[in-house]
Amino acid sequence: MIGHLEGKLLHDDTNYIIVSVGGIGYKVFVTMGARDTISGSNSTVSLWTYLVVRETALDLYGFSDRNELGLFEKLLTVSGIGPKSALSILSITSVDTLKQAIISGDTSHLTSISGIGTKAASKIVLELKDKITYDGNSTSKVMKEDLDVLEALKALGYRESEARDALQQIPKEAKGTSARVTEALKSLGSS
Repeated sequence: MIGHLEGKLLHDDTNYIIVSVGGIGYKVFVTMGARDTISGSNSTVSLWTYLVVRETALDLYGFSDRNELGLFEKLLTVSGIGPKSALSILSITSVDTLKQAIISGDTSHLTSISGIGTKAASKIVLELKDKITYDGNSTSKVMKEDLDVLEALKALGYRESEARDALQQIPKEAKGTSARVTEALKSLGSS
């Protein structure tokens, strides 16, 4: 199994990147968090990876750190959650926020993710609640702010997918719902 890759970025697409390692280009599907660590073409990329072996393909998924990889692996144990769904979940929210949502049973946070309905969100909470450990950092406020930002953007007429993409573009320094909405609107205005 390929557990880690380090090499040069050859290509950056919306769904994947290609990393050159020893003259071989690996196509890696990455989370938004991992994508944020990549500085540009020909830059050095270091990713923790998970190889999914299927009858018709070998798919490689990349993560910025081992916590992201560990949560991805836990999500795959939930029946009905495949690698693409797990990657989508990790791309829309931080590891800490997702852990807090699962532990607190907050299915509304999970259903705000495209492709995750009430049934799937409940299944994730039910199956992972006892398997997840959380260090206690208070991210419930940030989680609530993220949901408020999504709702505000949707109320302003943006599609949910646009709102989720804008949420990912908000700088970590932006604190408070109004500041986060302002930053989201800036990113929507520049796209």
